Amino acid sequence: MALFKWPEELMFMKNSRAKQKTSDEMMTGKTCVISGSSSGVGKETMRSFAERGANIVMVVRNHEKAQAVKDEIVSQYQVNIDIIIADFSDLESVRHAAQLILDKYPKIDVLVNSAGIHSTKKTYNKDGIEMVFCVNHLATFLFSMLLLDRIKESAPSRIIQVNSEGHRFGHVKIKDVNFKRRLYTGLKSYGASKTAQLYTVYELASRLEGTGVTINAMHPGAVKTHIGSNNGWLYRWFFRHFTWHFLKDVKISGSAIHYLATAKELDQVSGKFFNLTIEETPARHAVKKDMQKPVWDLSMSMSGLKD
Repeated sequence: MALFKWPEELMFMKNSRAKQKTSDEMMTGKTCVISGSSSGVGKETMRSFAERGANIVMVVRNHEKAQAVKDEIVSQYQVNIDIIIADFSDLESVRHAAQLILDKYPKIDVLVNSAGIHSTKKTYNKDGIEMVFCVNHLATFLFSMLLLDRIKESAPSRIIQVNSEGHRFGHVKIKDVNFKRRLYTGLKSYGASKTAQLYTVYELASRLEGTGVTINAMHPGAVKTHIGSNNGWLYRWFFRHFTWHFLKDVKISGSAIHYLATAKELDQVSGKFFNLTIEETPARHAVKKDMQKPVWDLSMSMSGLKD
């Protein structure tokens, strides 16, 4: 009897249930910058890093919320934690935060971008950029690029972009990333933002060859976070009373990101997508080589950077 073989497009279902890899590596003395670290995946990543002795820079939007998380983690692990305020819907705020970090920290060993949103309604930031595309892709791209020289100086170092299996639901339309000429849905916008991020991960990985810096993307698992809490009451009710019960503890995300940030076997691994800790092939539309440079160029232009 022939063994069942999962189609490549459905491997994410198998991988989500597979035994995950772990790392025993300590992070004592390392400086780790984590965006979106006051809740969810970012908070658990911070906890996992702090447990291994890392010093952490929290990049968050709400200082009061971040302070409570900082106090909790410091009381447990006695590590150094600083708070930097940044609103990832505002690219000027991202630039300001990056400069503060560059002014204060002589090295950055690990950068984890976990800030993200999901919106069922189309909204725009003050610059007219569709909000999900801005927060999930453009702001994380800009933040990474602004810190990149310092990360190179700190090599060997790693960048981890918290992506999503949600990339499978949306294509990037170069001429309409702001959904001005096509139907908007939450899944389409979220998928487009995560697909755009994947394209720039591949492009940046090729540019970082030989520098000692790696960049990878990962799906943090179907875990209990509050992403989407900005949406209407019906979405929130359904999420809390139905979806929530099928999700896993967010601790698995922190453990997975610690593995990706420290595992020796990943020293030379770059430009990959992981489902938690298992390397996986993204959706077909997200691996188109002819889209990588155009999305890179668009991202540079929209974020005000020069190549």
